[in-house]
Amino acid sequence: MSEKNISHTKWMKRAIFLASLGKNTTSPNPRVGAVILDKNGNLISEGFHFKAGMPHAEAMAFSNLKKDAKGGSMYVNLEPCCHYGKTSPCVDKVISSGIRKVYIGIQDPDKRVSGKGIKLLKQAGIEVYLGLCKKESLDLNKAFIHRNITKKAFGVLKWAMSIDGRIGLKNGKSKWISNEKSRSLVHSFRAEFDAIIIGGNTLRKDNPLLTTRGLKKPEPLRVVFTKSLDLPVKSNLWDCNEAQTIVIYDSSTANESFLKRIPKCVEVERISSDSPELISKILAKRGCNKVLWECGPKLATAAIKSNCVQEIITFIAPKILGGKNCMNPLGDFEFEEMHEIIKLSDSQVSLIENDICVMSSVKI
Repeated sequence: MSEKNISHTKWMKRAIFLASLGKNTTSPNPRVGAVILDKNGNLISEGFHFKAGMPHAEAMAFSNLKKDAKGGSMYVNLEPCCHYGKTSPCVDKVISSGIRKVYIGIQDPDKRVSGKGIKLLKQAGIEVYLGLCKKESLDLNKAFIHRNITKKAFGVLKWAMSIDGRIGLKNGKSKWISNEKSRSLVHSFRAEFDAIIIGGNTLRKDNPLLTTRGLKKPEPLRVVFTKSLDLPVKSNLWDCNEAQTIVIYDSSTANESFLKRIPKCVEVERISSDSPELISKILAKRGCNKVLWECGPKLATAAIKSNCVQEIITFIAPKILGGKNCMNPLGDFEFEEMHEIIKLSDSQVSLIENDICVMSSVKI
Protein backbone atom coordinates (compact mmCIF):
# COMPACT_ATOMS: atom_id res chain seq x y z
CA MET A 1 0.00 0.00 0.00
CA SER A 2 1.39 3.38 -1.01
CA GLU A 3 2.02 6.16 1.48
CA LYS A 4 -0.84 8.11 -0.11
CA ASN A 5 -3.29 5.19 0.30
CA ILE A 6 -2.17 4.69 3.90
CA SER A 7 -3.04 8.35 4.56
CA HIS A 8 -6.51 7.97 2.99
CA THR A 9 -7.16 4.83 5.06
CA LYS A 10 -6.02 6.60 8.22
CA TRP A 11 -8.54 9.40 7.79
CA MET A 12 -11.42 7.11 6.85
CA LYS A 13 -10.72 4.97 9.92
CA ARG A 14 -10.83 8.18 11.94
CA ALA A 15 -14.27 8.93 10.46
CA ILE A 16 -15.42 5.39 11.33
CA PHE A 17 -14.17 5.78 14.90
CA LEU A 18 -16.05 9.07 15.24
CA ALA A 19 -19.19 7.39 13.87
CA SER A 20 -18.92 4.69 16.53
CA LEU A 21 -19.30 7.35 19.25
CA GLY A 22 -22.99 7.40 18.36
CA LYS A 23 -23.20 3.63 18.68
CA ASN A 24 -26.28 3.39 20.90
CA THR A 25 -28.09 6.63 20.13
CA THR A 26 -28.54 7.24 16.38
CA SER A 27 -31.50 4.97 15.49
CA PRO A 28 -33.37 5.17 13.21
CA ASN A 29 -30.46 6.99 11.58
CA PRO A 30 -27.10 5.43 10.66
CA ARG A 31 -23.81 5.92 12.46
CA VAL A 32 -21.75 8.48 10.57
CA GLY A 33 -18.49 10.30 11.14
CA ALA A 34 -16.83 12.97 8.99
CA VAL A 35 -13.29 14.35 8.75
CA ILE A 36 -12.29 17.48 6.81
CA LEU A 37 -8.74 18.25 5.63
CA ASP A 38 -7.55 21.51 4.09
CA LYS A 39 -5.97 21.68 0.61
CA ASN A 40 -2.57 20.85 2.16
CA GLY A 41 -3.86 17.68 3.83
CA ASN A 42 -4.07 19.07 7.36
CA LEU A 43 -6.94 18.19 9.68
CA ILE A 44 -9.19 21.24 10.11
CA SER A 45 -12.40 19.70 11.46
CA GLU A 46 -14.34 16.57 12.30
CA GLY A 47 -17.76 15.57 13.59
CA PHE A 48 -20.19 12.71 14.10
CA HIS A 49 -23.93 12.14 14.26
CA PHE A 50 -25.01 11.62 17.86
CA LYS A 51 -28.79 11.36 17.78
CA ALA A 52 -31.75 11.57 15.40
CA GLY A 53 -32.85 15.19 15.05
CA MET A 54 -29.38 16.51 15.91
CA PRO A 55 -26.86 17.67 13.26
CA HIS A 56 -25.49 15.06 10.89
CA ALA A 57 -21.77 14.29 10.94
CA GLU A 58 -20.97 16.52 7.98
CA ALA A 59 -22.94 19.44 9.45
CA MET A 60 -21.16 19.09 12.79
CA ALA A 61 -17.80 18.99 11.02
CA PHE A 62 -18.59 22.19 9.11
CA SER A 63 -19.72 23.95 12.29
CA ASN A 64 -16.40 22.95 13.90
CA LEU A 65 -14.21 24.28 11.07
CA LYS A 66 -10.98 25.94 12.17
CA LYS A 67 -10.24 27.41 8.71
CA ASP A 68 -11.61 27.58 5.16
CA ALA A 69 -12.27 24.14 3.64
CA LYS A 70 -12.04 25.40 0.04
CA GLY A 71 -9.92 23.04 -2.06
CA GLY A 72 -9.84 20.50 0.73
CA SER A 73 -11.07 16.92 1.21
CA MET A 74 -13.73 15.15 3.25
CA TYR A 75 -13.79 11.57 4.53
CA VAL A 76 -17.20 10.16 5.49
CA ASN A 77 -18.11 6.51 6.08
CA LEU A 78 -21.60 6.83 4.50
CA GLU A 79 -22.83 8.71 1.44
CA PRO A 80 -23.93 12.25 2.42
CA CYS A 81 -27.71 12.72 2.48
CA CYS A 82 -29.50 14.74 -0.21
CA HIS A 83 -33.05 14.96 1.17
CA TYR A 84 -34.83 17.13 3.71
CA GLY A 85 -35.76 15.39 6.96
CA LYS A 86 -35.31 16.79 10.47
CA THR A 87 -32.17 18.46 9.09
CA SER A 88 -31.19 19.95 5.73
CA PRO A 89 -29.23 17.97 3.07
CA CYS A 90 -25.55 17.47 3.85
CA VAL A 91 -24.68 17.37 0.12
CA ASP A 92 -25.58 21.06 -0.19
CA LYS A 93 -23.17 21.95 2.62
CA VAL A 94 -20.35 19.94 1.01
CA ILE A 95 -20.87 21.58 -2.37
CA SER A 96 -21.07 25.13 -1.01
CA SER A 97 -17.93 24.62 1.11
CA GLY A 98 -15.65 24.42 -1.92
CA ILE A 99 -14.33 20.98 -0.98
CA ARG A 100 -12.81 19.30 -4.07
CA LYS A 101 -12.54 15.64 -3.03
CA VAL A 102 -14.89 13.41 -1.05
CA TYR A 103 -13.96 9.89 0.08
CA ILE A 104 -17.00 7.74 0.94
CA GLY A 105 -16.99 4.34 2.65
CA ILE A 106 -20.30 2.98 1.33
CA GLN A 107 -23.38 4.08 -0.57
CA ASP A 108 -26.46 4.81 1.55
CA PRO A 109 -29.06 1.98 1.28
CA ASP A 110 -31.90 4.45 1.97
CA LYS A 111 -33.73 4.87 -1.37
CA ARG A 112 -34.14 8.60 -0.72
CA VAL A 113 -30.36 8.94 -0.88
CA SER A 114 -28.81 5.85 -2.49
CA GLY A 115 -26.48 7.06 -5.23
CA LYS A 116 -28.23 10.42 -5.53
CA GLY A 117 -25.92 12.18 -3.10
CA ILE A 118 -22.87 10.92 -4.97
CA LYS A 119 -24.39 12.02 -8.30
CA LEU A 120 -25.00 15.56 -7.02
CA LEU A 121 -21.42 15.81 -5.74
CA LYS A 122 -20.03 14.72 -9.12
CA GLN A 123 -22.31 17.10 -10.99
CA ALA A 124 -20.86 19.92 -8.88
CA GLY A 125 -17.37 18.99 -10.08
CA ILE A 126 -16.28 17.28 -6.88
CA GLU A 127 -14.08 14.18 -7.18
CA VAL A 128 -15.79 11.27 -5.42
CA TYR A 129 -14.01 8.08 -4.32
CA LEU A 130 -16.32 5.28 -3.15
CA GLY A 131 -15.34 2.11 -1.27
CA LEU A 132 -12.52 3.20 1.04
CA CYS A 133 -12.65 0.95 4.16
CA LYS A 134 -15.80 -0.63 2.74
CA LYS A 135 -15.81 -3.68 5.02
CA GLU A 136 -15.48 -1.63 8.21
CA SER A 137 -18.15 0.81 7.01
CA LEU A 138 -20.57 -2.02 6.21
CA ASP A 139 -20.01 -3.66 9.60
CA LEU A 140 -20.57 -0.42 11.50
CA ASN A 141 -23.99 0.13 9.93
CA LYS A 142 -25.08 -3.46 9.25
CA ALA A 143 -28.30 -3.07 11.26
CA PHE A 144 -29.28 0.17 9.49
CA ILE A 145 -28.50 -1.40 6.11
CA HIS A 146 -30.47 -4.56 6.95
CA ARG A 147 -33.55 -2.57 7.99
CA ASN A 148 -33.50 -0.46 4.83
CA ILE A 149 -33.07 -3.42 2.48
CA THR A 150 -35.34 -6.01 4.13
CA LYS A 151 -37.80 -3.68 5.95
CA LYS A 152 -37.17 -5.86 9.03
CA ALA A 153 -35.14 -5.09 12.14
CA PHE A 154 -31.70 -6.68 12.47
CA GLY A 155 -32.23 -9.43 15.05
CA VAL A 156 -29.91 -10.87 17.68
CA LEU A 157 -30.97 -13.91 19.74
CA LYS A 158 -29.46 -14.34 23.21
CA TRP A 159 -29.62 -17.17 25.72
CA ALA A 160 -27.64 -18.62 28.63
CA MET A 161 -27.29 -22.38 29.01
CA SER A 162 -25.48 -25.06 30.96
CA ILE A 163 -22.60 -27.01 29.44
CA ASP A 164 -25.08 -29.80 28.64
CA GLY A 165 -27.22 -27.39 26.61
CA ARG A 166 -30.08 -26.67 29.04
CA ILE A 167 -31.64 -23.29 29.78
CA GLY A 168 -33.70 -24.40 32.77
CA LEU A 169 -34.91 -27.29 34.87
CA LYS A 170 -38.02 -29.21 33.86
CA ASN A 171 -40.04 -27.18 36.39
CA GLY A 172 -38.96 -24.00 34.57
CA LYS A 173 -36.50 -22.69 37.17
CA SER A 174 -33.42 -21.10 35.60
CA LYS A 175 -32.00 -18.49 38.01
CA TRP A 176 -29.11 -18.35 37.69
CA ILE A 177 -27.31 -20.35 35.00
CA SER A 178 -24.73 -17.74 34.01
CA ASN A 179 -22.52 -15.92 36.50
CA GLU A 180 -23.04 -12.40 37.82
CA LYS A 181 -20.46 -10.85 35.51
CA SER A 182 -22.14 -12.40 32.45
CA ARG A 183 -25.51 -11.04 33.57
CA SER A 184 -24.00 -7.59 34.05
CA LEU A 185 -22.54 -7.82 30.55
CA VAL A 186 -26.03 -8.55 29.17
CA HIS A 187 -27.22 -5.22 30.61
CA SER A 188 -24.48 -3.41 28.67
CA PHE A 189 -25.31 -5.45 25.53
CA ARG A 190 -28.92 -4.29 25.78
CA ALA A 191 -27.78 -0.68 25.41
CA GLU A 192 -26.89 -1.46 21.79
CA PHE A 193 -30.50 -2.33 20.95
CA ASP A 194 -33.61 -0.34 20.14
CA ALA A 195 -36.01 -3.01 21.40
CA ILE A 196 -35.97 -6.22 23.46
CA ILE A 197 -38.48 -8.98 22.63
CA ILE A 198 -39.87 -11.73 24.85
CA GLY A 199 -42.82 -14.08 24.65
CA GLY A 200 -45.72 -14.39 27.07
CA ASN A 201 -44.26 -17.47 28.73
CA THR A 202 -41.03 -15.64 29.61
CA LEU A 203 -43.08 -12.83 31.14
CA ARG A 204 -45.17 -15.25 33.20
CA LYS A 205 -42.18 -17.23 34.51
CA ASP A 206 -39.49 -14.59 34.99
CA ASN A 207 -41.25 -11.21 35.38
CA PRO A 208 -38.14 -9.52 33.89
CA LEU A 209 -37.25 -5.82 33.87
CA LEU A 210 -35.59 -5.95 30.41
CA THR A 211 -33.59 -2.78 31.02
CA THR A 212 -29.94 -1.76 30.81
CA ARG A 213 -30.11 -0.81 34.51
CA GLY A 214 -29.67 2.83 33.60
CA LEU A 215 -26.87 2.44 31.04
CA LYS A 216 -29.05 3.88 28.25
CA LYS A 217 -31.59 6.70 28.25
CA PRO A 218 -34.20 6.24 27.02
CA GLU A 219 -34.17 2.50 27.70
CA PRO A 220 -34.82 0.12 24.77
CA LEU A 221 -38.47 -0.51 23.95
CA ARG A 222 -39.75 -3.64 25.76
CA VAL A 223 -41.84 -5.90 23.54
CA VAL A 224 -44.09 -8.74 24.71
CA PHE A 225 -45.46 -11.03 22.00
CA THR A 226 -48.40 -13.18 23.01
CA LYS A 227 -50.86 -15.45 21.23
CA SER A 228 -53.32 -15.67 24.12
CA LEU A 229 -52.98 -12.42 26.12
CA ASP A 230 -52.88 -14.72 29.14
CA LEU A 231 -50.49 -12.38 30.95
CA PRO A 232 -50.14 -11.39 34.63
CA VAL A 233 -51.98 -8.25 35.73
CA LYS A 234 -48.96 -7.28 37.84
CA SER A 235 -45.64 -7.12 36.00
CA ASN A 236 -42.43 -5.11 36.01
CA LEU A 237 -43.05 -4.36 32.33
CA TRP A 238 -46.27 -2.48 33.08
CA ASP A 239 -44.23 0.18 34.92
CA CYS A 240 -43.66 2.70 32.12
CA ASN A 241 -41.48 4.86 34.37
CA GLU A 242 -38.72 2.28 33.83
CA ALA A 243 -39.10 1.99 30.06
CA GLN A 244 -41.71 1.99 27.33
CA THR A 245 -43.57 -1.29 26.78
CA ILE A 246 -45.64 -2.58 23.87
CA VAL A 247 -47.76 -5.74 23.79
CA ILE A 248 -48.10 -7.29 20.34
CA TYR A 249 -50.69 -10.02 20.12
CA ASP A 250 -52.24 -12.42 17.62
CA SER A 251 -55.77 -11.11 17.16
CA SER A 252 -56.98 -14.48 15.86
CA THR A 253 -56.36 -16.30 19.16
CA ALA A 254 -56.05 -13.74 21.98
CA ASN A 255 -58.56 -12.89 24.72
CA GLU A 256 -58.71 -9.11 24.29
CA SER A 257 -60.61 -8.51 27.54
CA PHE A 258 -57.21 -8.63 29.32
CA LEU A 259 -56.23 -5.30 27.76
CA LYS A 260 -58.61 -3.46 30.08
CA ARG A 261 -56.54 -4.63 33.06
CA ILE A 262 -53.15 -3.15 32.22
CA PRO A 263 -52.05 0.52 32.45
CA LYS A 264 -52.92 2.79 29.54
CA CYS A 265 -49.25 3.73 29.18
CA VAL A 266 -48.60 0.25 27.75
CA GLU A 267 -48.96 0.32 23.97
CA VAL A 268 -50.93 -2.40 22.23
CA GLU A 269 -50.73 -3.66 18.65
CA ARG A 270 -52.81 -6.35 16.99
CA ILE A 271 -51.36 -8.56 14.26
CA SER A 272 -53.08 -11.12 12.07
CA SER A 273 -50.95 -14.17 12.93
CA ASP A 274 -48.20 -15.41 15.25
CA SER A 275 -45.42 -14.78 12.70
CA PRO A 276 -42.25 -13.21 14.20
CA GLU A 277 -41.71 -11.56 10.81
CA LEU A 278 -44.68 -9.28 11.49
CA ILE A 279 -43.13 -8.21 14.80
CA SER A 280 -39.81 -7.48 13.09
CA LYS A 281 -41.50 -5.40 10.41
CA ILE A 282 -43.55 -3.43 12.96
CA LEU A 283 -40.40 -2.58 14.92
CA ALA A 284 -38.49 -1.67 11.75
CA LYS A 285 -41.30 0.69 10.76
CA ARG A 286 -40.99 2.31 14.21
CA GLY A 287 -37.33 3.02 13.44
CA CYS A 288 -35.73 0.12 15.31
CA ASN A 289 -32.52 -0.79 13.52
CA LYS A 290 -31.47 -3.55 15.93
CA VAL A 291 -33.56 -5.75 18.24
CA LEU A 292 -32.68 -8.34 20.87
CA TRP A 293 -34.70 -11.56 21.14
CA GLU A 294 -34.56 -12.75 24.78
CA CYS A 295 -37.38 -15.21 24.35
CA GLY A 296 -38.08 -18.87 25.08
CA PRO A 297 -37.44 -21.84 22.76
CA LYS A 298 -40.72 -21.76 20.81
CA LEU A 299 -40.53 -18.09 19.82
CA ALA A 300 -36.75 -18.29 19.31
CA THR A 301 -37.13 -21.18 16.88
CA ALA A 302 -39.92 -19.39 15.00
CA ALA A 303 -37.79 -16.22 14.79
CA ILE A 304 -34.87 -18.14 13.27
CA LYS A 305 -37.16 -19.92 10.81
CA SER A 306 -38.62 -16.56 9.77
CA ASN A 307 -35.12 -15.18 9.12
CA CYS A 308 -35.58 -12.60 11.89
CA VAL A 309 -32.32 -13.56 13.61
CA GLN A 310 -29.00 -12.51 12.07
CA GLU A 311 -26.72 -13.13 15.06
CA ILE A 312 -26.72 -15.32 18.16
CA ILE A 313 -25.09 -14.63 21.55
CA THR A 314 -24.74 -17.68 23.79
CA PHE A 315 -23.44 -17.78 27.35
CA ILE A 316 -22.27 -21.27 28.34
CA ALA A 317 -21.87 -21.96 32.05
CA PRO A 318 -19.80 -24.87 33.50
CA LYS A 319 -22.87 -26.45 35.09
CA ILE A 320 -24.87 -29.61 34.40
CA LEU A 321 -28.66 -29.41 34.64
CA GLY A 322 -29.18 -32.88 33.19
CA GLY A 323 -32.20 -34.79 32.00
CA LYS A 324 -33.91 -34.93 28.64
CA ASN A 325 -36.97 -33.18 30.09
CA CYS A 326 -34.97 -30.08 31.02
CA MET A 327 -35.52 -26.98 28.90
CA ASN A 328 -33.63 -26.55 25.62
CA PRO A 329 -32.79 -23.15 24.10
CA LEU A 330 -34.49 -24.07 20.82
CA GLY A 331 -37.29 -26.28 19.54
CA ASP A 332 -37.29 -28.90 16.80
CA PHE A 333 -36.36 -27.64 13.34
CA GLU A 334 -37.28 -31.09 11.98
CA PHE A 335 -34.01 -31.50 10.10
CA GLU A 336 -33.47 -34.97 8.63
CA GLU A 337 -30.18 -34.49 6.78
CA MET A 338 -26.97 -32.77 7.89
CA HIS A 339 -27.01 -30.47 4.86
CA GLU A 340 -30.26 -28.95 6.18
CA ILE A 341 -28.78 -27.69 9.44
CA ILE A 342 -28.16 -24.01 10.18
CA LYS A 343 -24.49 -23.08 10.13
CA LEU A 344 -23.08 -20.25 12.20
CA SER A 345 -20.07 -18.21 11.09
CA ASP A 346 -17.71 -15.43 12.16
CA SER A 347 -17.74 -16.74 15.72
CA GLN A 348 -16.06 -14.75 18.47
CA VAL A 349 -15.35 -16.56 21.73
CA SER A 350 -14.52 -14.90 25.05
CA LEU A 351 -14.19 -16.04 28.66
CA ILE A 352 -16.34 -14.22 31.25
CA GLU A 353 -14.74 -15.54 34.46
CA ASN A 354 -15.76 -19.22 34.20
CA ASP A 355 -18.52 -18.66 31.60
CA ILE A 356 -17.93 -18.84 27.85
CA CYS A 357 -19.55 -16.24 25.58
CA VAL A 358 -19.94 -17.12 21.89
CA MET A 359 -21.12 -14.53 19.34
CA SER A 360 -21.92 -15.85 15.87
CA SER A 361 -23.60 -14.82 12.62
CA VAL A 362 -26.53 -16.88 11.32
CA LYS A 363 -26.49 -18.08 7.72
CA ILE A 364 -29.79 -19.49 6.44
